[in-house]
Amino acid sequence: MSTPQPPTIDPSRWCQRIASITTTSSEQLRLNYIDCQPPSDSKAKGVLLLIHGFPQTSYQFRHVITPLSNAGYRVIAPDYRGAGQSSKPLTGYQKTQMAEDLHILIQSHFGIKEKIHVVGHDIGGMIAFAYVSRYPDDVSSVIWGECPLPGTSYYEDVKGTPDVFHFIFHRVPDLPEFLIAGKEREYLKHFFDKISYNSAAISPSDLEHYALAYSQPGAIRAGLEVYRAFEKDAEENRNWKAEHGKVKLPSLLMNGKEFMLA
Repeated sequence: MSTPQPPTIDPSRWCQRIASITTTSSEQLRLNYIDCQPPSDSKAKGVLLLIHGFPQTSYQFRHVITPLSNAGYRVIAPDYRGAGQSSKPLTGYQKTQMAEDLHILIQSHFGIKEKIHVVGHDIGGMIAFAYVSRYPDDVSSVIWGECPLPGTSYYEDVKGTPDVFHFIFHRVPDLPEFLIAGKEREYLKHFFDKISYNSAAISPSDLEHYALAYSQPGAIRAGLEVYRAFEKDAEENRNWKAEHGKVKLPSLLMNGKEFMLA
């Protein structure tokens, strides 16, 4: 059986911009994003916020942005803090802060006050949980997956297994940056060749796109800081659950059949 081919990318309605936002701690941040409005003759179904994972950017969603928009959704796909064309500060990679960044983007930059649908993959799933748990009144539903959530027993069970060796490696101070510098393409290729189910889905040009993104000054360090924040994330998630219980929103778990941690 032949491998299904992704739909042809149609970026004709995409608007790609960089927003300047100010966080609640008065931090100035630039967030790159793609905004795709639905066709004028479609029935509006709301706003979809798509949150990418590592080692990717908003480019991860290139094949689904237009189809989702054609279905009636306004699709917003940002590069989160530290990734792509967004700012790469030294700190602020706990997922509650990264969720706050995106909440400010939606509420203040776009002026969207209606409830939105939040979709997160991999690291984006962790950010999605932080978003919907901290801002439940601003969310209609959440779809997330392919990520063990810090603070859960599942995360504790898998964080030291060989399949996710990078959970430990990325958290070592300074050494990963030293070893990866100048070899970003080779390191990212490992993820797509060895960790993904269908490595053929990432073309040479896709790999080059991500390699260039993570070869920018500060980009790999920022990507590693996302992992170095996991224990703080775990603490915050445990405390939040102890006080509030489970998230009480329509939720859908998104995992592939051959997800390596299933």
